[in-house]
Amino acid sequence: MPDQTVTPGLTARVELTVTDADTAQAVGSGDVPVLGTPRVLALAEAATVAATARRLPPGSTTVGVRVELAHLAPTPVGRVVVAEARVDEVDGRRLVFTVGVTDGDATVAEGRVERVLLDRQRFVERAVGASRPAGSA
Repeated sequence: MPDQTVTPGLTARVELTVTDADTAQAVGSGDVPVLGTPRVLALAEAATVAATARRLPPGSTTVGVRVELAHLAPTPVGRVVVAEARVDEVDGRRLVFTVGVTDGDATVAEGRVERVLLDRQRFVERAVGASRPAGSA
């Protein structure tokens, strides 16, 4: 399924205005009222999805398989953070991205995200089949 339309250098950026629902308190990753690490990761992943969304072959998708993320600075409610992703490597179905999240000029987080290109329908069918209890039809 590799497709040459997904190439190194593709980029995307997504923004989030931090709300109470995005805080570590709200998402269960801490007890402070600042942007929670799970939301930082979700935002970074959203940027990776956006970077390749228009270049994927019909019927395909990508799924995350590995993340390295350093959450470096707190972000209070009301601030706008921007996640940027760049495709650095395409190795068959494996896509490697560099990600960064900023709050103005400050770096909030940085890291790498690895995703795999696959057939969406087959993936969903396998996931649903794997979640059935033994002996169920």
